[in-house]
Amino acid sequence: MNWYFPTPHIETWIIDKSHLDHYQHVNNVAYIAQQEKLAWAHSQALGLSFNDYQKLDRAMVVHEHKVKYLQPCLENDIVLCATWITGCDNRLTLTRDFQYICKKRQSTVYKAQTTFVCTTLSTGKPARMPEVFRDIYGSALIRIEA
Repeated sequence: MNWYFPTPHIETWIIDKSHLDHYQHVNNVAYIAQQEKLAWAHSQALGLSFNDYQKLDRAMVVHEHKVKYLQPCLENDIVLCATWITGCDNRLTLTRDFQYICKKRQSTVYKAQTTFVCTTLSTGKPARMPEVFRDIYGSALIRIEA
């Protein structure tokens, strides 16, 4: 696969009728929902679960999405969904990049970048990342060569 960056976290997404819009293409909100699932799967693979977020009273919440829909996906397409942590200031923000490749076409169909902000789960107010977030997310940060 022609991934944008090395060592992606990859999950497979099989497109079914529930993902389609009236054009019979994958609906734009389905791509975003898949991003959420992928980010959680990656966090869990790194060792952070929602239970950890609750115990720490902290959460990484979406601040901004930048998305590009490059090619439509159709029912029964198999899409390889990848994510990387491409930014982490170890204080407040974390950035993830996403790339989806249609397995049959071997081409990128979707790419996105999401910025997350650390908040207090109980109040929604911005808060510094706890040490475990800094350690786990910081160690997963990939270095992007300019």
